[in-house]
Amino acid sequence: MHLSAIPGRVAPPALIMPRDVNVLLEQARILWRAAGDGTLRPLLKGKNLGLLCAVDDSLEAILFRRAATELGARVAHIRPSLTEASPEQEVLHTGRLLGRLYDAVECHGVPAPLVARLADAAGVPIYDGLATARHPSAALAEQLGTGADPMESRRFLVQAVLLHTIA
Repeated sequence: MHLSAIPGRVAPPALIMPRDVNVLLEQARILWRAAGDGTLRPLLKGKNLGLLCAVDDSLEAILFRRAATELGARVAHIRPSLTEASPEQEVLHTGRLLGRLYDAVECHGVPAPLVARLADAAGVPIYDGLATARHPSAALAEQLGTGADPMESRRFLVQAVLLHTIA
């Protein structure tokens, strides 16, 4: 899957490959049904995810945390301290550290070039705003056809992506 499931690569907002659309939609529908009938399992139990963002109470941060924790993952809030002007060694060191501590990292409000530099060093999936309204998963959520509220649909799509890339 090119959603940047390749460890150490960033998920650019525009890269959901056409062949992945049906897989993600079907997985999201399965998750929606399981949540509805109370059979959602902790498929990400034992996984540690990082949420790299300035504030952890934004709607997007809450959406990501809920999506991940409902599947059994632990989510740690990481306050960003790097900028695009940060020295390359510092970015590489931080990326490697993120890769050792987390199975995947979601970035909110981090400049895309910096996210890409971190992803090159991390060796784990680094998402560039997976739970944000600008990510293609948000538009894909509209195609679920479940009748769920839009934020709920986005949550199931985020879960589908997480399962597809790190489970």
